[in-house]
Amino acid sequence: MNELTRRQREIFYFLRDNYESFAHSPTLDQLCAALGMASRGSMYKHIMALIAADLIEPFASNKQGGIRLSAKAQRDYTACEHSLPFVGKIAAGKPIEALENINYMPVPAMLKSDKPCYVLQVQGDSMVEAGIFDGDWVIIEQRSYANNGEIVVALIEKSEATLKYIEQSPGKVLLIPANANMAAMVYCPEQVEIQGVLVGQMRSYRSLLSK
Repeated sequence: MNELTRRQREIFYFLRDNYESFAHSPTLDQLCAALGMASRGSMYKHIMALIAADLIEPFASNKQGGIRLSAKAQRDYTACEHSLPFVGKIAAGKPIEALENINYMPVPAMLKSDKPCYVLQVQGDSMVEAGIFDGDWVIIEQRSYANNGEIVVALIEKSEATLKYIEQSPGKVLLIPANANMAAMVYCPEQVEIQGVLVGQMRSYRSLLSK
């Protein structure tokens, strides 16, 4: 599957979760309006990437045409209706490049919120004093803001992602580990983009025993 951008994933999740609310297959204009995007050309590029990834397909069910979930995406959604997207690994230590491939993982309802969520696997030990260990899976509520003291997925310089406590003040953002042997990372606000907040966690003890 082709790697998708955050915006492309957002468009796909919207189509997947709201498809039945459209009387006909939605057009580019309808998707732009629903997602608050002003550029039809930009939407078109994202749609072409989703078509290339075999997640959606063109559908001429009305005079304007439209798009719909591909047969593969519909099968995956039916099989994973109670699952969340698993989009790769997240560093709990030195930031690593975030992976953005869409797969699905069953997640108990009590571990997720009523807002869009996704799953990441932790890599590293900078959050061990918060009970988050290397190999754990964390459930992230997708949003672009956080309160001070929350554990967030932070995208640094639009290229590397990390899992840390966040403290925000005018002119400065601290990403703070839960490991006494590691120091906080200090950034300017424009260097850090919040991609979600931790709401749940899962662990395999077999993987811990094998280390």
